[in-house]
Amino acid sequence: MKIAFERSGGFAGLRLAAEIVLESLTEEDAGRLRQLVGDSAFFDLPAQILAKVRRPDRFTYRLTVAEDGHTHTVEADEEAVPEALAPLIDWLTEAAMQT
Repeated sequence: MKIAFERSGGFAGLRLAAEIVLESLTEEDAGRLRQLVGDSAFFDLPAQILAKVRRPDRFTYRLTVAEDGHTHTVEADEEAVPEALAPLIDWLTEAAMQT
């Protein structure tokens, strides 16, 4: 599994990005990440999850997950992130900040 993550926008408009390859992670981290993807039902999410009202200085997240020949991309506004997707975004944000 490979995950491309990007967070853009926010007050300063800074971009944060990372590409995560599960094979490069510890067994524990890879298992946790796989669980977060599954718990979010990522491959069933729509391609865009937009807030009803877009506000300035908010983040936009773009995640692309590739696994077993399937690739799915989701772009979500900060205010519209589904509860099930939030833990995955949090994990990826932390990982991107450490790279």
